[in-house]
Amino acid sequence: MNQEARHGGSLAFLAVSAVVIALDQLSKYMVERALALSEAVRVLPVLEIMRLHNSGAAFSFLAGAAGWQRWLFTALALIVSVLLVLWLRRMRGTPLLACAVAMILGGALGNVIDRLRLGQVIDFIAVHWGPHYFPPFNIADSSICIGAGLMLLDTWITSRPTTGPAGTAAPK
Repeated sequence: MNQEARHGGSLAFLAVSAVVIALDQLSKYMVERALALSEAVRVLPVLEIMRLHNSGAAFSFLAGAAGWQRWLFTALALIVSVLLVLWLRRMRGTPLLACAVAMILGGALGNVIDRLRLGQVIDFIAVHWGPHYFPPFNIADSSICIGAGLMLLDTWITSRPTTGPAGTAAPK
């Protein structure tokens, strides 16, 4: 049995993307139903669930622009998503990397759905230390960040030398 067959093919990781999209959209739906815009519910001393709308990109980049950014970010995310699917299709025997790519894909598409449906993205996770707030985010944003971290981990794992000093095998 070849490597791809053992892992079900990297396209099987599209199920990870689907789960991310479903969780992202469900959580945003629940926040929309439960909270008014800018309303917050304290969960922990450092965490609030707060309904916010972001017409920009990450960390509200270009949120104050005239509206063209909606289509730019949507087109960019769709182009990147197509490239990620093509990359997944070509992957062989790299489950950690395939999972990372699938998480990034799911996050990108989760936010695209919001941009197409609302013209903006719903953010609701607000982490802070006293009056100092980290920019609000959502499940899709978290998935993109976790996927990027898994990519870095995969790179670190696959780039480690396989031999130790003087050509001896490196310890595992």
